[in-house]
Amino acid sequence: MSKTPATPRTASKSTKTITASEIAGADHPGETPAKASPIPSDAAIEHSYGDAQGSGGETRQTADSGASVLTTQQGAPVSDDQNSLKQGARGPTLLEDFHFREKLFHFDHERIPERVVHARGYGAHGYFELTESLADYSRADIFQRVGERTPAFVRFSTVAGSKGSFDLARDVRGFAVKLYTKEGNWDLVGNNIPVFFIQDAMKFPDLIHSVKAEPDRAFPQAQSAHDNFWDFISLMPESFHMVMWTMSDRAIPRSFRTMEGFGVHSFRLVNADGKSVFVKFHWKPRQGLQSVVWNEAVKINGADPDFHRRDLWDAINGGDFPEWDLGVQLFDDDFAESFDFDILDPTKLIPEERVPVRLIGRLVLDRVVDNFFAETEQVAFCTQNVPPGIDFSNDPLLQGRNFSYLDTQIKRLGGPNFTHIPINAPKCPMAHFQQDGHMAMKNPVGRANYEPNSWGPTIGGPREDPARGFTSFAEEAQGAKQRVRLESFADHYSQARQFYISQTPIEQKHIGDALVFELSKVERPDIRARTVSHLRNIDEKLAARVADGLGIALPDAAPAASEPKTDLPASDALSIVKNGPGSFKGRKLGILLSDGADATLFKALVKAVKTEGALFEIVAPKIGGATLSDGTKVAARHKIDGGPSVLFDAVAILVSEEGAGALGTDATAKDFVTDAFAHCKFIGHSADAVALLEAAGIADSLDEACIPLGKAAEAATFIEACRALRYWPREAEVDMDATGTG
Repeated sequence: MSKTPATPRTASKSTKTITASEIAGADHPGETPAKASPIPSDAAIEHSYGDAQGSGGETRQTADSGASVLTTQQGAPVSDDQNSLKQGARGPTLLEDFHFREKLFHFDHERIPERVVHARGYGAHGYFELTESLADYSRADIFQRVGERTPAFVRFSTVAGSKGSFDLARDVRGFAVKLYTKEGNWDLVGNNIPVFFIQDAMKFPDLIHSVKAEPDRAFPQAQSAHDNFWDFISLMPESFHMVMWTMSDRAIPRSFRTMEGFGVHSFRLVNADGKSVFVKFHWKPRQGLQSVVWNEAVKINGADPDFHRRDLWDAINGGDFPEWDLGVQLFDDDFAESFDFDILDPTKLIPEERVPVRLIGRLVLDRVVDNFFAETEQVAFCTQNVPPGIDFSNDPLLQGRNFSYLDTQIKRLGGPNFTHIPINAPKCPMAHFQQDGHMAMKNPVGRANYEPNSWGPTIGGPREDPARGFTSFAEEAQGAKQRVRLESFADHYSQARQFYISQTPIEQKHIGDALVFELSKVERPDIRARTVSHLRNIDEKLAARVADGLGIALPDAAPAASEPKTDLPASDALSIVKNGPGSFKGRKLGILLSDGADATLFKALVKAVKTEGALFEIVAPKIGGATLSDGTKVAARHKIDGGPSVLFDAVAILVSEEGAGALGTDATAKDFVTDAFAHCKFIGHSADAVALLEAAGIADSLDEACIPLGKAAEAATFIEACRALRYWPREAEVDMDATGTG
């Protein structure tokens, strides 16, 4: 790319637009599908909101469909509920869009006091250290001096569940970073997935309403496996790229520490000369990528619903500080115009093979919070919080987020003074004329509380600084005010296909499994079939496999607004398996120990774990621990009933002959073994443990990842093998749905 960006242009992408009804393909949200199955009771459809009624109480109807007219809360009929109002087809969202503002305002205020979305969160303190200057591209102070550290606070979260839900839900993970720069707070409010479900913020309330607990029954909680979500998704083809990500193992990460973070949107960097380039932000975990399998996630939620929280807390307190590299993809306006898709479309990504990620800094989390409520619960992120030198693009989802987040925080934290709360307060000097309001902690002193004033610099207070102050990039915008979706946003399947073909066979299998599971929880057959019809535009084998898993006929492919591209190359960066750690460092070994276990072997295993930089926890028949063959007493972290193998990355079974016999009669001990085997984990076992393996029914199925531990020297070999984290060939032997994968 050119170091000096091209002169910015207005929208030179195709200005052909598609109508609101075309956005949803053959079926528009709100219309009854042509082949919809009947809803069980008339009561379910004989409802209307007071807003939709005329003065006589009659429900207004559309001229042709018989459906009630969608209106604002003031009763004004809505012409387009798909697109926010913009200045030109690719221009910024306009503040005068009263329907959009009302819709987002109402949505932002639906829950108190917890967040409407991202309620289940966990945070930690740390710092960002610049390793490569971006001074040529941005005047942001944080990007100027290599080696300088900036305080940071990070909050990880799930999206759909309530504050009391469990950690291992299949869900997008929030990855929100607050950087306390010398020129104000920068909130990079991202996710662990680089794209999103929708293209326009107008649809965000609908998306979240659909995935949250169904309003009449208040369940399911923290799950997308229900009719409302898939009804919405199957009517929104733009969502299917994101669906591939959320049905992949990306949505069930092993740890906050082993997931990527993304800024999602295209932002702008602006340098001291006012020149601009586009930028996409990436957080790359130095711990490598790692996820769990679905059966494992379900059992972890039962065994330890705080699994991710506990993992982060233990890692930081144990001195194993999580680290991420901050990477940027930089590209100029010429590239933006030449790219296959619209870079303003948040359902698209730019493959790293097209624009490599340039690493410019590192994020380190080295301190847990002192008080969860004061810090993690009260921290307020706003996408609009950027320092001079970072600016926004006209991405319609980003424009809507900029508008929505401030209103959300004001509502949730009780008023406009949430920046007085220490976790939200900038660490640089502040001076302004804003005063009073609920929970005001600081107010300007002196006579002047307005600007301009003639009281002079001492009494008159702060003044603007045209040189240092924030200025927006001087991008031209023109065109008619309109609610439209550009044709350049219309290809909904090509990158979904690219993501799918970039996965290893085992990852593709997991995507298929997830789709079958989720859709098997959907009661309406037409919703299942409609979803599968979209999959045919992504990958025929995937669609056929899901249809077979559901026991339905393969439906016709859904109409596509734009012909999907089938020649996009696979991208290794999109696979978890291809970006694993290659190390067992920071991972956890569960050691099932009984009285009489070989002391020499145990000590050799502990030494190998520590040499690797990994952790171990003891599981024993009793919480008091076990006495080894040399009389050494080893304390246990878990009683066998409370320490299932799902809590560990690998397991070792060191038991005596007597211990193996006793454990072989215990159901939970057998589950410990069979789950570890079913989840494709590495299993180390002493000679006497074979009796337990036989009792668990796996002795005749042992493979090369089930490693005998007869001598002390073999302990190190076992830990080296554990660096692979999983032995995926085993899944074909333990899962009847594995036929044909690979």
